[in-house]
Amino acid sequence: MSETLKVPTMAECMAEGRKPEILFWVGSAGSYDDRAKKITKAFVKILNKANVDFAVLGTEESCTGDVAKRAGNEFLFQMQAVSNIEVLNAYEVKNIVTACPHSYNTLKNEYPELGGHYQVQHHTQFINELIKTGRLKVKGDNALKGKRITFHDPCYLGRANNVYEAPRELLKTLGVQLVEMKRNKQTALCCGAGGAQMFKEPEKGDKDVNVLRTEDALETKSGIIATGCPYCNTMMTDGVKAKEKEAEITVMDIAELIANAQDV
Repeated sequence: MSETLKVPTMAECMAEGRKPEILFWVGSAGSYDDRAKKITKAFVKILNKANVDFAVLGTEESCTGDVAKRAGNEFLFQMQAVSNIEVLNAYEVKNIVTACPHSYNTLKNEYPELGGHYQVQHHTQFINELIKTGRLKVKGDNALKGKRITFHDPCYLGRANNVYEAPRELLKTLGVQLVEMKRNKQTALCCGAGGAQMFKEPEKGDKDVNVLRTEDALETKSGIIATGCPYCNTMMTDGVKAKEKEAEITVMDIAELIANAQDV
C-alpha cells in the first residue's frame, strides 16, 4: 500500500505516558491471513480518518484461545486467556474493539471469569457510533448507493450476542438496497467455520454448509455479500468460487465498504 497507516502500539503509548481511547484487538486472522489483513487495514483507515486515539498490542497480542476452547482443549484456552489478561491488565485496558466476532465473544463473555473485565465492541458497533456522533462522515454519493447487498450474520456476533442492527444500520448509511436472505438474524445459517471447524475438513454429507449458505445469498440476486467476520469472509468467498460466480459477486467486510465510501 502506498499510504502510510498510523498504528501505534500500547507499549509506545505507555512510553509516551498516554492511554488510548480504545485497544484494537486485531485477532489471528486479521494478523496473518492475507485476505483478512485487508479488513484490518480498512478498519485502521477508518480509525485514522475519525481521529480515534487507538493502539494495538502488536507482538504482545496472542490468540484469545477461542479455537482451543471450541475444540475442547480448556487447559490451552485458559493458558492463552490468562496470558492475554495479564498483558491487558498491565496496560490498564478498559475498552476493546475487534473485527473478529470470535475474539469479541471470547473477550466479552469468557475472559471476565478469569479476571479480564473490559468493555468489548465489534467493529461494526464502534463504526456505527462514530457515524452517529458525527466523528465519521459517509459520502452520500458513494459508489455503492442503490446497489443490492445482502448481509450474512456471523454466528458469534448474531445468535451468540444478539448484535443484529449495527451492521445493518451501517449498510443503510451507504444508501444501498439491503436484501435479506431467507435465513437471517436469529435463523441465519452458519458459514461453517465456527467451533474450530475452520481448521479441518468437513465431515461427509450432501453439501458443504458454506456452499448452502452461499446459495441463500445467491437467491437475493445481490452483487455484494457483506459480512463482519474474517472467517465468514473466507467461507463465503470459497462458496462463491464453488458456484463459479466470482465475476458477478464480491464478498466484502462492512469495514471495507465503509472505508471505500470514505475515500480514506
